[in-house]
Order: sequence, then structure tokens, then C-alpha cells
Amino acid sequence: MDTATLIESFADFARGKNIDRPTMIRILEDVFRAMVRKRYETDENFDVIINADKGDLEIWRFREIVDDDSEDIWDHDKISLTEAQKIEPDFEIGEEVAEEIKLEDFGRRTVMMARQTLIQKVKDLEKDILFQKYKDLVGEIIVGEVYQILSRELLLIDGEGNELIMPRSEQIPKDRFRKGESVRAIVHRVEMVNGNPRIIMSRTSEKFLERLFEMEVPEVYDGLIEMKNTVREPGERAKVAVASYDDRIDPVGACVGMKGSRIHSIVRELQNENIDVINFTDNLELYITRSLSPAKISSIKIDEDEKRVSVFLKPDQVSLAIGRGGQNIKLASRLVGYEIDVFRETLGLEADEDVDLDEFSDEVESWVIDEFKKIGLDTAKSVLSLTKEELVRRTDLEEETVEDILSILRQEFE
Repeated sequence: MDTATLIESFADFARGKNIDRPTMIRILEDVFRAMVRKRYETDENFDVIINADKGDLEIWRFREIVDDDSEDIWDHDKISLTEAQKIEPDFEIGEEVAEEIKLEDFGRRTVMMARQTLIQKVKDLEKDILFQKYKDLVGEIIVGEVYQILSRELLLIDGEGNELIMPRSEQIPKDRFRKGESVRAIVHRVEMVNGNPRIIMSRTSEKFLERLFEMEVPEVYDGLIEMKNTVREPGERAKVAVASYDDRIDPVGACVGMKGSRIHSIVRELQNENIDVINFTDNLELYITRSLSPAKISSIKIDEDEKRVSVFLKPDQVSLAIGRGGQNIKLASRLVGYEIDVFRETLGLEADEDVDLDEFSDEVESWVIDEFKKIGLDTAKSVLSLTKEELVRRTDLEEETVEDILSILRQEFE
């Protein structure tokens, strides 16, 4: 393979991969200098001149002429007078010899290896460019097309044919995709695995919800409304705290839109995820009250040192505060950054007749009592007021355990 064919074939390949000219020249020079180093052990006294447009390559070796008996004769940048005069009879000691090295001098095998090295370097560069491109896009929404559905992940391709991966854990549980369908998701993270960029997409990230709000609510995109915090149980429920920097703008109303027009498209995208938009406030007590909506709170006790909050509600409000499967209270706790404990208010004679669950610690293990407290049941009667099936559903307790507890509590009032 001659020089022109080698360079032209590489230039065509590089242009097809959208490699810019300076980078292409740098790769060519690096490869040819590597060839020089392999044969001559150094490239310090070599010049590599490349004209990619014409397919020209010149490699020049520069050495200083020294006397045949000089101690420096073996230096890489020295040549004996006798050897120099074989190149040009008129050479004298002290002059510099510029000798052109032809590509053919390296041998056909070395040239073919150089061609493979050039192609591999472009492929490596292409991977680096892709990695950096998506590294800069982390947290941004990308639209990909489904081209393969696997048991553990979904494979997408972007507009340039690059592969994107969305693991099952990053998909909303209700998501169902078909091949060829367009999917919106955010770039969650980008990592190099065995030299190949792995682009992980997500539809369960809080950032995905925030970016959807930016797309649907101009005031959020323009920075007039700030999304202070976002928490989600993907596909089920989300809470978003928003604040306005313009007194004329109602942040909650702007995010919801006229008759819910703005938030409806977000809800549909998230497979009917129930989204609570809350007006952020620095008043912690008010913030907690809003976060537990739609439940109405009677009183609150805040322990800032322990980062815990005790919330007291009327009996009919407890289930609203806790939510289905404890979702409402979990999300509220994450939103405000405090662990929220829900307590049922008991008044007058009813309170006197009831018994605190902690008084059964001799018969019931503490972790079981804690399970009931997590769902706002802190007295015997509050537990007995619910059916066995309801208690099993709302706690992590086995049915047999619940039956035993109910039996113990009933005996207290018999």
C-alpha cells in the first residue's frame, strides 16, 4: 500500500466519523511517529510532514556529522562522516544531514499494522467524543427510539444511532414499550465499561420530573418559579415544592395550569403518577402541614436535634396523612427532610380507657410495636379499630403475627 492510498483511505474513514481535520492530522502524526520509534527507538530528531488533502507524507531524519572516531558516533542524532558522504559526497564534519525516510522502508507488514492502528484510534476517539457528549447531557431529557426489549433493560437508539440503555429499575413500573416507539427519559449517568461508553437513561429520577415541569411550565424554564425539592414514588405519587420570585405569580397555580392543563401532560407521561404541588415556605411547621396534604393536622411537635416531627391528627385524618402503603408520609418526610411520626388524637374518657402500645412491651417485641407506630397506630384501640387484613396490608407484618397481637390487645379490654 503506497502512502497516498493509506492516507486517503484513513481520511475518508475519519471524515465519515465526523473527525475534524486537526484531530485527523494529529492521529496520523502520532501513528507515524510510533512507527519511527519502533524502528529507530526515538523520534526526537525526526519531522513528520502530512498533507491529508493530497495524501502526501514526508518523514525526515536530522543528524549532525561527526568524525568517524568521535565518542558521540552512536548517539541517535549523530552520523559518522563516512556514512554521511555515502548520502552526499560533499558533506563535512559539523554539518547537518537531512535524510528522507520512505514509508516503504518500514516494510509492508508495519504499514498494514499502521493502517489498523489508525482505524482503531479513530474508533477510540469516536467513543471518547460520545462519552463526553453525553457526560455534558447528564440530567437532560433525550428522546430515543426503542429497538430492543430485554428482560432486564430496554435498548434505545438516539438520532445518530448511538445505543442508550434504560435498566428495568429506571423504568416506571407501569411503562410498556413497543419496538420503534419514541421514549422520553433523562440521561441518568454515563460510564466507561471496557473502553465502551455506557449511557444509562432514567424515567424514575426526580430530575426527569423536574425537566418535564421545565418543558410544560414556561415560568419554571425562565427561572421565575424555582423547584425547591422533588420526591417521587415512580408511577404512584410525587410531591413537588415550588417557590416564586415574582409576587404576582402563584407558583402552584402556574405549575398546575388552567383546569390542570399543564400538569395533565406530565401526569400522562408518568403513567398517571399523582403529583402534589406544594407552595414552599421557610416556616417549617407550615411546610410540614402542606407536605402532609390532604390530611388536616391538629398540632405539631418538632425536634430539630433529632430531625423528627410528631404530628397529631384526628382519627379520621390519620389514614389520609399516611396514604396508601404509607406513600404520603414517606414522601412528606423526604420532602421536608425530617422523619415524621403520626399520632392519633385521643380525648377525654376515650383516652383514659385506651392503653399505649408501649405498655405491651413485655408481651410484644419492640420492632412489632414500631411497625404499628409507623402507620400512626400508637394505642391498643387504634390497632383494634382496623381489620386484620388492613393491618397486614399497611404494615410489613405477617398475618400470623397480626393475629397474635390482636388477641393480646383484646384480652386487655375483656
